[in-house]
Amino acid sequence: MKRYVSLAVLLAFATPAVAAPSYLTRMSDGGYRVTYDYTDKAKTGWYVGARADLNLWSWKNHYHMSENRIENPTIANTEDFSFEPAFGGNAFAGFRFAYFWRAELEAGYLGYFEDADHIVEYKLQIPYAMANLYYDFTNGLYLGVGAGVAMPIEIIDMMGYVDGTDRTNYGFAPMAGVMLGYSYELDNNLVLDIRYRLSGMTGWHHRINNLIDDRGGPFWFENEVDFLFDNSISIGIRYEF
Repeated sequence: MKRYVSLAVLLAFATPAVAAPSYLTRMSDGGYRVTYDYTDKAKTGWYVGARADLNLWSWKNHYHMSENRIENPTIANTEDFSFEPAFGGNAFAGFRFAYFWRAELEAGYLGYFEDADHIVEYKLQIPYAMANLYYDFTNGLYLGVGAGVAMPIEIIDMMGYVDGTDRTNYGFAPMAGVMLGYSYELDNNLVLDIRYRLSGMTGWHHRINNLIDDRGGPFWFENEVDFLFDNSISIGIRYEF
């Protein structure tokens, strides 16, 4: 009798181990029906994302100031800025095609900079928009090129402004860059994006004519920015649909 009880217990524990998988249903004729629910889906190629970046600006800034009087010569000064840090970010949307290529539209902000001397206080911030083309290698690295436009915003503060003078100037500068980056898949949809970009934009200038000195005499001020280079290091997230 004990032998039969032991055999029954053994069969009870062994039965679940040899049971059919949950996606198989045993039919009356001895066959199986597959009901496996495959929930993953192929990606569409579209993606969106955002990056935070550290930008290092290098350029020369020239300004000229002159009173309209013979006895007062023009005052000129040049400042050379190298790797000035500015924090920015960008948002982007793109599409993957032909397996290894990506086309992308990017809108961003390169950051804010200010400087002051005994004559003028100068502030600069640079929004921008670019179209990018990338090639993805199988090891996660990628290369890219981009072209677009920077829209610098200058604010110049100094003594002598006539009431109502607009101290803000909105510029326009063609911009281009080359990129090197690395992509790492966090899961099926999220991708970590690390990127270095070297970009440059043409210069611009800002002239203010209606200024009055402390003796009531008129004078003008002009600020000119040379070609500006930006070294950008960024980290962000892509969501792939």
